[in-house]
Amino acid sequence: MAIYQLDENLWFPDPHLGEEDGLVAVGGDLSVNRLLLAYSNGFFPWFSYQECDEPYWYCPLDRFVIFPKEIHVSHSMKQLMRHGKYIVTFNKDFEGVIRGCSTVDGRNNEFGAWLGSDMMKAYTELHRLGYAASVEVWEPGDATSEEQSLKLVGGLYGVAIRNAFFGESMFSLVPNASKLALIHLARALDKIGGAFIDCQFETAHLKSMGGRHITYEEYMSLLLHSQRQHYQGHSPSTW
Repeated sequence: MAIYQLDENLWFPDPHLGEEDGLVAVGGDLSVNRLLLAYSNGFFPWFSYQECDEPYWYCPLDRFVIFPKEIHVSHSMKQLMRHGKYIVTFNKDFEGVIRGCSTVDGRNNEFGAWLGSDMMKAYTELHRLGYAASVEVWEPGDATSEEQSLKLVGGLYGVAIRNAFFGESMFSLVPNASKLALIHLARALDKIGGAFIDCQFETAHLKSMGGRHITYEEYMSLLLHSQRQHYQGHSPSTW
């Protein structure tokens, strides 16, 4: 097992040679080209900006994903959706979502916080270029003018390459907002023949919504197929 040092050249080592926890490499940068190469090969950056001077790159061989058709919608979530209490949109406020993911519950002040300014700038640039997407959950307020006020109360964001989505983070200011965003993302992906939602690591929250493990080999086969196939609709980043 080894951890590789990246340089200014765009490359990533064989993830089978990395550490058991998925850490494979350190260094490089968060440029658009490097991030696109990383996600196209199953890598993602994850590091504490308070402790580390350079990115840490992970590529777990045991992948945790949600297939759009397998999203689990509980009875309580079905009720919430029927009531129409919240409005869900795509790519209306990417910066608001990533800021919410960074700051909710004081995350950015916690030891080990990873969503710092450099990461936020990098993913905002990916979004500007059409390679990252957000799902927003809005709570309608009182209509004080011709337009009803809306408050951003949850959402998620991630990298969108072709019809695969690589989830990065989510947040909720009200109960179940992030679940609602994930359900809408899965259903939208299903409509365009989406390959999968990469959850990076297993959590009880994501497992309860249909997440399951696949091997890195299965993961890459699905990813390469999604990049080759002609699918109907548009990438999530253009919704």
